[in-house]
Amino acid sequence: MAMFNGSPDRYEWKLLGKKELYITYNNYRVSAAGVKYEDVLKIGHVNPTLTRNELHRVWVVEGTLKPGARHVYGKRTLFLDEDSWQAAVVDQYDTRGELWRVSIAYLKNYYDLPTTWSAMEAFHDLQSRRYYVQNLDTEEPGTVNFAKAVPEDSEFTPSALRRRGTR
Repeated sequence: MAMFNGSPDRYEWKLLGKKELYITYNNYRVSAAGVKYEDVLKIGHVNPTLTRNELHRVWVVEGTLKPGARHVYGKRTLFLDEDSWQAAVVDQYDTRGELWRVSIAYLKNYYDLPTTWSAMEAFHDLQSRRYYVQNLDTEEPGTVNFAKAVPEDSEFTPSALRRRGTR
């Protein structure tokens, strides 16, 4: 999952319940063909005129670092869209309890599949005042290809991976 990294077993997880939250949803403009990266990526934030926010029900799941476990995040709060179960927003706290990073999935519906998936994800570092965006592909071939066949297990053997890694 793009919105979570690391080992989930380092955390104690609690389901905090359901609430309504404005999340990015139906983000077709930000991922429309011909949209330039410079139109999307602005200093400090994604261009809000190209994004859409909707009031949605989300499940709130909190992970607190277990005693003795180590990770850069002392606590994580995931806001999971009730309709798609996609992580829409993730708040990541440092070990002092300060909000450090916020991850946002710009969700949209792929009607032909059907599924809800992110058009792109943005990862905001509030302490350094920087952000990173991934899967923005309006100026190049798509980063998400749902039509591609599922790989066979044999493609993940050590020898198969070695062959793929050789130029």
